[in-house]
Parts: sequence; structure tokens; C-alpha cells
Amino acid sequence: MTAERTDLSWQRTGLGILAVAGLLAHRSLVSGRAPLLVAAGVAALAGVAVLGVLAPVRFRQGRRRLAAGTGVATPRLVGAATGAVVLVSLVAAAAILTPR
Repeated sequence: MTAERTDLSWQRTGLGILAVAGLLAHRSLVSGRAPLLVAAGVAALAGVAVLGVLAPVRFRQGRRRLAAGTGVATPRLVGAATGAVVLVSLVAAAAILTPR
């Protein structure tokens, strides 16, 4: 049960990053700012990395650790996801705060 909830939270994180990347891409196309489109692409890659790499790795590790009876915390993966979310948030904030 815990592994499934953790997997769902990783999926929500990845989908949230992809949603912000989509909003950045839309803003770039509407305002005509090409650098913002590059930032949206980088954000999308971060979201795909969370969904395609970090989430499955974390799920498998959690299942193995639960079966072995050890702790399931992995600070490096949590740090990687936190870094991706912070990076995308900073790019989104810059996109909103910079004038057209």
C-alpha cells in the first residue's frame, strides 16, 4: 500500500511539471519569446525524467525495501525530484514576471 501511494505521488509530481511546461510553451507561443520555448522544453524533459525514470526506480526500490523490512527513504531521489520542481518553478516565475 505504501509503495503504491509513493508511486502515485511521483506520478503527480511528474504530471505537474509537465503541466507547467505546457503552460510555459503556450506563453512562449502567445508572446513570441523563443527562449521561453526552450525553457518549456527543458521543463518537459524534467517532467518526463520524473515520470519515466525516477518514479519507476523509486517504486521498485520501495517494494524491495518493504519486502526486506528496511527503511524506504531515499534522500537522493527526493533531492532530484525537489530540484526538478524548483527549477521548473523558477522558470515559470521568470516567465510570469518578465515583461512581454
